[in-house]
Formats: sequence, structure tokens, C-alpha cells
Amino acid sequence: MKKLNIGNLSISVPIVQGGMGVGISLSGLASAVANEGGVGVISSAGLGLLYRNLSKDYIQASIMGLKEELRKAREKTKGVIGVNVMVAMSNFADMVKTAIAEKADIIFSGAGLPLNLPSFLQKDSVTKLVPIVSSARAARVIAEKWHNLYNYLPDAFVVEGPKAGGHLGFKDEQINDEHFSLEHILPEVIDEVKDIETHYGKSIPVIVAGGIYTGEDIKRFMDMGAAGVQMGTRFVTTEECDASDIFKQTYIEAKQEDIQIIKSPVGMPGRAIFSKFIQKVKEGQKQPKTCMCKCIKTCDITKSPYCIIAALYNAFKGNMDNGYAFAGANAFRATKIVSVKETFRSLLDEFNRAINK
Repeated sequence: MKKLNIGNLSISVPIVQGGMGVGISLSGLASAVANEGGVGVISSAGLGLLYRNLSKDYIQASIMGLKEELRKAREKTKGVIGVNVMVAMSNFADMVKTAIAEKADIIFSGAGLPLNLPSFLQKDSVTKLVPIVSSARAARVIAEKWHNLYNYLPDAFVVEGPKAGGHLGFKDEQINDEHFSLEHILPEVIDEVKDIETHYGKSIPVIVAGGIYTGEDIKRFMDMGAAGVQMGTRFVTTEECDASDIFKQTYIEAKQEDIQIIKSPVGMPGRAIFSKFIQKVKEGQKQPKTCMCKCIKTCDITKSPYCIIAALYNAFKGNMDNGYAFAGANAFRATKIVSVKETFRSLLDEFNRAINK
């Protein structure tokens, strides 16, 4: 595999571990991936719940929690560590400012267009900014806006297709439409980014995500022009993943038909593993009494069938009766829990076998 270069960062294995919240990818998983030469990513979603022992105020606990996770990651690795910050989060600005102040290597940002992301950079900032998009148009809008307002261009793009886990940047009817498949949108984004590179004279790698599970997948998309891949689901069933063993077991036990598109309270479709909780929601049995922390800008508690952060936090802790696991389309392929080192070895072996076919 070719190295992935993002600005002055040289990543020896072009694999970015996707940021998964609440609590699924923290310093444990991120540092293990970074130690194997990839990019480890800490999810900033819901840190205020995980660190409520540090402060009763959700915003403050989130800031302190991100600082703590970055500190712990830095103790375990000298590799590249990123932070995933969703635009839809109500504390988006605080998480971005904290990641930059703590000198995270990269911020990955999606779930909306991060149009003001460069505004948080300081003169001495070292953090690279990587938007997550689902179309060539989104890449163009972001690049033009950033350049016009901040004289800054994305250091890379992640283009995420509809087979990803969690919240999807597609409408329901687009998810299974081949015109919105990763194979279709990746070349469009690459062509758009080439135009941006030519116009502004900057190299901007395109990283591909959403349903990538094997080394063969990696080769296929890199042959199409991707500079690297982002993978989340494959890393859930690792020893170092920060989720509970019960959460990981839901992946191992899942059948293909268990992986379903659900309606999320945040107003976007999401992909998750079917559970008793999801069944109860479908039957209208779940209704939040109060909003825990106003975590998502677009969530209206008066219309929501359940509190999403509570459901995801419960799942992270292993309480699957009161939560569910987000998962990519290939989660059913997991058969056992292995180490991150073994996962990388398998991916490289699969990649090399694909080359020799």
C-alpha cells in the first residue's frame, strides 16, 4: 500500500479508523491503530456523559473528556491521532477548539457541512482539517467557502458512501440507488478535487469510506484513485475497541438481515443492528421524558421517539435492552474478536492477495 500524505503528515498505512460514538472509538482503539501506522480517531460525541464525574455540566465535561482522551492516546502512541467532530453537535465549536488547542493531528468533520471549521485555527495551529462529504458538490462548496472566507483549503477529503454505519448523509431513497453508490460518487469527488487542486495549486488527497471491510476493498478503491480508506466497522470487533464486550458481541451475532436502516431522532437515516430497543421504538413504546443534554442541534425532544445519546451510551456500556449498535453494512461478516495488530495483518494479507490475483 502507498503511504497517505496529509499536508506534512506521512501515514505509512493508508487506513483511517473511523470515529465512532458514543464511546466506541476513544484513546484505546485510536492509539492501537496509530501504533500500526494508520490514523487513530477519537470520537468527540457524548464525551460529556462518559466524563460526567469531572463536571455536572455536559459542555464542560465534554471539553475535559476530550483533553483526557487525547492525553491518554499520546501516552500510548507517537502515531497520528485525529478527532471526529460532527457539525450537528451542539458543542461542535467547543470540541473543535479543544482538539486544536490540544494539537490533535487531524479533525474529521461531517454530519453537515463544516463551513466555518478554519475559523477556529490560530496562527500556531498544527491540526489538519478534513471534511467528510457525500458528493462532489459538497466538496466544491466547502473548498470555495473556506478559500474565500479564510484563505484555507481542506487538507484532505473523506467521501463517505451509503454503506457506512451510523448517520448517513443520504436520503432514504438514495441509500440503495446505484447512482449514489460509493463506486459512483468517488470518481465524481476525485474529478472535482482535481479541479480544486489545479485551480489553487494544492495537493488534496481523497479518502474513501462507507462499507469498506477487506484488503480487497482497499485495493479496489485505491485503484479507482482514492489515496486512502476510512474503516470503522472492521475495528469494532477488536480487543482494543473501547466499547463493551456485549456491544462487540452484537456484531458477531448479527446476521445480514439484522443490519437495517432506521430513522434517527436527529432527522437523518442511520444504519444499525436490529435490537429489542429498535422494535419497541417501531411499536411506539419509547418516548423521552426529558432532554439529557441537548447534544444535537436538530433534535426536538417533543417529537423524538427516544433520546439518541442515551440509547448510544447504553449500548456502549452493554445495556442493549435500552440501546442499539450503529454498524456498517458489512458488520455481519465479523466472526471473532481479534487484536488491532491482527486486523492490520489480515488487511495487508488480503490486499496483497488481491494484487496477486
